[in-house]
Amino acid sequence: MSEASPLLVVGSVALDSVRTGQGERVDALGGSASYFSLAAVRYCPVRLVAVVGADFPSGFRQLYDAQGVDTAGLQIVEGKTFRWGGVYSEDMNDRETLFTELNVFEEFHPVLPDAYRQTPIVLLANIDPVLQKEVVDQMESPQLVALDTMNFWIESRKEELVSLLTKVDLFFLNEEEARQLTGYSNTLTAAKEIMAMGPKMVVIKRGEYGSLCLTSEGWFALPAFPVENLTDPTGAGDTFAGGVLGYLSQRGGDLTDGHLRRAVAHGTAIASHTVASFSVDGLLDLGLDQIESRVRDLWDVTQFGQRP
Repeated sequence: MSEASPLLVVGSVALDSVRTGQGERVDALGGSASYFSLAAVRYCPVRLVAVVGADFPSGFRQLYDAQGVDTAGLQIVEGKTFRWGGVYSEDMNDRETLFTELNVFEEFHPVLPDAYRQTPIVLLANIDPVLQKEVVDQMESPQLVALDTMNFWIESRKEELVSLLTKVDLFFLNEEEARQLTGYSNTLTAAKEIMAMGPKMVVIKRGEYGSLCLTSEGWFALPAFPVENLTDPTGAGDTFAGGVLGYLSQRGGDLTDGHLRRAVAHGTAIASHTVASFSVDGLLDLGLDQIESRVRDLWDVTQFGQRP
């Protein structure tokens, strides 16, 4: 195994207020960049680019540092930090957004420190495709570019998103977003249509049903890891992406089919730890041995004897 390549993530850092059937947290650490970086740092060095306000708790900045996340790219500006609030249904399958306050995130333009520009692997987390392109334009020949998005950007920035996909190696999105982007209701058909837009691999997140992945060698699927103490699904997709890219970083960004399958298993396993706690709490003391234990469990339950 080669030395792990560093990862760069550009996305949001937020203060989340979440209520589920298991309890409530107010102004907890959240945002796509937080979940991704605190998952991926289990595998490799992580560099974070985001923006927060002057009200961002110093304890959270110290948490990043203690976990080994490089925060030289975290901008701290006058104003309030991005805040989001939501409540989940009893079965956690539905979520109602109570408020979204962009605050300093509304004027965010990512600026990469010089030391970040040669990072070989980058995740363009869920932000405006225009800003995602700004990041790509600042990079110096990245080896692997991964992208995440959401339905809001598909609706409001579809042209910019589709153009950006020509520069992307790995694309994460959920089933609803895949259907919205392509107009196809069948998940595999939608994945094939998206792959024709440029990415080398398409990963469609299916929530409690796991994920469906398409590569040049074909498709594969993996179930979600069952969690009995489901507490807070927030950030599960970002954590999943952190596990996938973290594992790939240990393989030098190699996108061969075998590595991709194992990477998706790692993303699935680490996401199962995230949803068992509020905020990022399930990641903070998580070791690779615990992740790999669940990867082995996934391998066991997806086998059914010799190949027919």
